Amino acid sequence: MAVSTIQIGILGCAEIARKVSRAIPLSQTATLYAVGSRSIEKAQKFAADNGFPATAKVYGSYEEVLDDPNVDAVYVPLPTSLHIKWAVLAAQKKKHLLLEKPVGLNIEEVDVILAACEANGVQFMDGTMWMHHPRTAKMREFLSDAKQFGELKSVHTCFTFTADQNFLENDIRVKPDLDGLGALGDVGWYCIRGILWAADYELPKSVIALRNPVFNKAGVIISCGASLLWEDGKVGTFHCSFLTNLTMDLTAVGTKGTLHLHDFIVPFEEKKASFISAVESGFKELATGWEPKPSEHTVTTDIPQEALMVREFCKLVGSIKNEGAKPEKKWPTLSRKTSLVLDAVKTSIEKGFEAVEIVS
Repeated sequence: MAVSTIQIGILGCAEIARKVSRAIPLSQTATLYAVGSRSIEKAQKFAADNGFPATAKVYGSYEEVLDDPNVDAVYVPLPTSLHIKWAVLAAQKKKHLLLEKPVGLNIEEVDVILAACEANGVQFMDGTMWMHHPRTAKMREFLSDAKQFGELKSVHTCFTFTADQNFLENDIRVKPDLDGLGALGDVGWYCIRGILWAADYELPKSVIALRNPVFNKAGVIISCGASLLWEDGKVGTFHCSFLTNLTMDLTAVGTKGTLHLHDFIVPFEEKKASFISAVESGFKELATGWEPKPSEHTVTTDIPQEALMVREFCKLVGSIKNEGAKPEKKWPTLSRKTSLVLDAVKTSIEKGFEAVEIVS
């Protein structure tokens, strides 16, 4: 391929890192060059279990990965509370940064991380994989078609899964000192990004958290929701939870059309994904059915969305490395907008479900 191979180091051995380790060689643009853990034994086991080449470097610290001059970029799936330290240090070491979401515990941390990347000329991208599936671009075409979809009026997202007792007691996503944003930062991030995506990334004017969020004993959110309000009357709502059956719904409603999908974050199948569009829907006589019926559209891909994410990231890194290009600002911009809304939802919960204005 025309894109040069980028050498990637991984900081930490989180479960999600297994998925990205598989994606890196599938992308055909990157090499699993190094992995670092606080335990050399853990790093060795991770490399052996996840298809790292025999030539890969295995380190017993995160610093050693960042100090390796042959590492072009790092993937960082560490707990959110550690992002501010290691993401900033990676940027200072001139390593391009693929960072798991949520980017930081609050917008202040996010801004520090993004500023470090900009100051050091490194590419930033968060790990929101569904953004890179070709279905996402196809759905954008439908939403942008004024004749078929019209003007967006409302968008609704839901991402939930039933966590087992071990998860609810021991997973880092329920620990206040590791991932204090809980379900809001984990599954809520995707819901918010989905709403912003449908709204073409126009930030809402304000956010109001829905009442009755659920907290664990440590005070971490394990279920919540919110409504987003725009100046022009658009509305968005979402629900996210660790307590209910696996659901990944997105519905966008326009003046002429509707978009539905039920697997917007992880497609039901790896190499094909569908969405449903309805245009100028109405009833048959006596309201005995719909006319016209919604239609299903299927989009195929040769490699999974996480590999497409790595490919896009490496294309941008390669342009900087080999052609002197500037980092693409789209990805940090989308991360910051998502973080702003997430921050506002958390603030609204803390303030007793008051409306919180978004100040960009």
